[in-house]
Parts: sequence; structure tokens; C-alpha cells
Amino acid sequence: MNTFFYYYLLWLLAYLVTVLVLYAASIKFPLAGFGARCLAGYASLIVCALYGVFASLILRLVGYQGLSQWTTARAFKFCMKYAAGVTFVIEDPDNYLNDTRPAVIIGNHQTELDVLMLACVFPKWCSVTAKKSLKNWPFLGWFMALSGTVFIDRANSSSARNAMSGAAKEIKGAKQSVYMFPEGTRSYSKEPMLLPFKKGAFHLALQAGVPILPVVVANYADVLFVQGYKFRSGTILCKGWFCLTWNWNSG
Repeated sequence: MNTFFYYYLLWLLAYLVTVLVLYAASIKFPLAGFGARCLAGYASLIVCALYGVFASLILRLVGYQGLSQWTTARAFKFCMKYAAGVTFVIEDPDNYLNDTRPAVIIGNHQTELDVLMLACVFPKWCSVTAKKSLKNWPFLGWFMALSGTVFIDRANSSSARNAMSGAAKEIKGAKQSVYMFPEGTRSYSKEPMLLPFKKGAFHLALQAGVPILPVVVANYADVLFVQGYKFRSGTILCKGWFCLTWNWNSG
């Protein structure tokens, strides 16, 4: 047992030293900063996913499972701000994100850093949808399963419809909002752009009879550009725009 403990303690210390050395080297070599922030981000994600597992179990026991993802998101926001120097600032003067519940929240999808965007944007009583394969990931998959994530099997249209139906019931029954990326995949674009939208988010809003809340994230290639191995500290603007709704009975 002691050997096992010391092994992982040494591994964690080596990981931390590697990150610090890379940060120091980034003063002269920008590529080292890319490696340092990637390692810091993955470490933050694992730590917060572990925290999320325990938080989800406790909140489930006391009847507040719907707050699991919001609670864990805030922890990840805090970790990334100090570990990688990156955060998102939300501009929502009419407070749509907090006052519109339940809703289907949609936003553009740029890179893996959108996990941090969700951590900053997420209102209370909100969960995400995710591809089914993520459910099997250690730590992150465990947390997502416990916290009410709606998993969608993209290769199985029948399963996807069932997942959407289940999400619609959860939205109506628990007044739980859902965040979705209608592009379906990351764009990795250096310039502002949108990929073609999938229909799932809009079908879900129709099934649940709830409004759609668009969120727009500024292009942040100046902070993270994966193809160019660039990852810098910075603050990224995100806007909650307006509440889009219509007469659901009009056909």
C-alpha cells in the first residue's frame, strides 16, 4: 500500500515539475507554453472530474442532482484560471442565462477549450449532451454519467431519438436546461465561422416545448490555435444574446 502511494506521489510531483519547467521555458520558447497549458488543463480536468464524482453522489443523495454539473463547472473554471491563466467572461446584461429556465442553450464549438467555456457559461440546473463513447472514459465519463449527462449514440439514429426523448422529459419534468453544440463537432477555425448545424437541438426544443437560448463565443485563435501549437493565457468574451421562442402549437 505504501509503495502504491509513493509511486503516485512521485508521479504527481514529476507531472508538476514538468509543467513548471515548461512554463519557465515558455519565456523563450512559445511551444513550451503550449505544452505547459495543455498539461495543466488535462490535470485540472481530471482533478475536477474526480471532485465531480463525489459532488454528484452527495447532491444525488440530497435531491439536488441537477446542480452537479454547475458545481463541477465552477471548480474547473477556478482551476483553469490559476493553472493556465485562461478564462471566459460572460456578457449577458439581460441575465437570460440565469432567468430562462428550462431552455435549450446552443453555442458555437471551436476547440477542446470549450469545456472551459461551459464551465464559465453554465447556469444552475443545466446539463450537457455528449457522444456515447465518452461514457466509458475514466473519471470524466464517471462524472458525466452520475451528473445527468444525456449520452447520444450518433451511429444509431433510433438510440439518438430515444436519448432526445428522454432529455425532453427531463427538461419538462425537472426544469433542467440542456446545453448543445448544434455544429456537432469542433471547427478549429482561425477565423470566425460556423459549420452547418445539425437538427438535434431544434428537435429537442420542439419536443420539450422550451425556448432556445443562443450563446456566441468570440473566436479565440489568438489564445488557442491547435494547428499552430499556440496556447496563451487570456480572457475570451462570450455573449448570451436573446431568448428565441415561438408558438409551439402553430405547427
